[in-house]
Amino acid sequence: MFFKSAHTLVTPGEKFTGIQKKWVPSHQISKHMYRSVLKAEDHNFFLHNGFDFDAIKKAMHYNKTHKKKIGASTITQQTAKNVFLWPNRSWARKALEVYFTILIEFFWSKERILEVYLNVIEFGKGIYGVEAASKIYFNKSAKDLTQYESALLAAVLPNPVRYKVSAPSSFVKRRQNKILRSKISTLAFQEIQTFYKRDDLKESVVWKNHKKAYSRTNPNQISSLEHSNQAKRSAENESDLIDVSTPGKESEQKNENDFLDLKFNQDSDQDQVQDQDQAQDSNPKS
Repeated sequence: MFFKSAHTLVTPGEKFTGIQKKWVPSHQISKHMYRSVLKAEDHNFFLHNGFDFDAIKKAMHYNKTHKKKIGASTITQQTAKNVFLWPNRSWARKALEVYFTILIEFFWSKERILEVYLNVIEFGKGIYGVEAASKIYFNKSAKDLTQYESALLAAVLPNPVRYKVSAPSSFVKRRQNKILRSKISTLAFQEIQTFYKRDDLKESVVWKNHKKAYSRTNPNQISSLEHSNQAKRSAENESDLIDVSTPGKESEQKNENDFLDLKFNQDSDQDQVQDQDQAQDSNPKS
């Protein structure tokens, strides 16, 4: 992150815009945000040890038949690059990225990797971390992000300087919709739930104390409040289109296909949008 911002100081034509960021712990980031970045960036995050070799193989095959090349970096690799390394591409940087990826996977938990990733990733020029992005774009905390806002933030991650959250292009909107329609695996869903156990325990203690005091004056409203809280949690899970009810090869294959569509069809979608824009320019309305 520091290297990327400092890079603008020595790059001709680039204006240093400063850094806007604020660190937040994992349980203060919306579950929708975790789900969105997994859908968009690393479908197999909880299955691999830093390198998704299936995605690498598919990327190599894709690059043989496409003019524009695409990578297959995992969230762990992106974290290594953003925390420890510089933005320019080179074999030396790639070798160091592999080294730091191995160290991160060995010493950090998956929760810690996602926490660091979402606190250092760039969401716009000089805007780092999901909390800063939430405040600037939506005027709210990262823990209050909706599924639509989370999907929009994740949609610009291929190039957050070129693609704008504040003024999403047709390509970004199409990518946002794909993220909303795709699903995460049962394993990923369950792992994300564990990020909030400590916070849920704290809230449970507070609620029990509140319930005990409140029931003395409003005994009839306690059950309705509990029912409302349960309905809210249930609606949150259902509204994000999480596929946890039909585990198995068929549903897992569909999840994989959704991810591949997001990962490897970025350029074709963008080219199609550009072709449409050019056609509109050449045929102005009378």
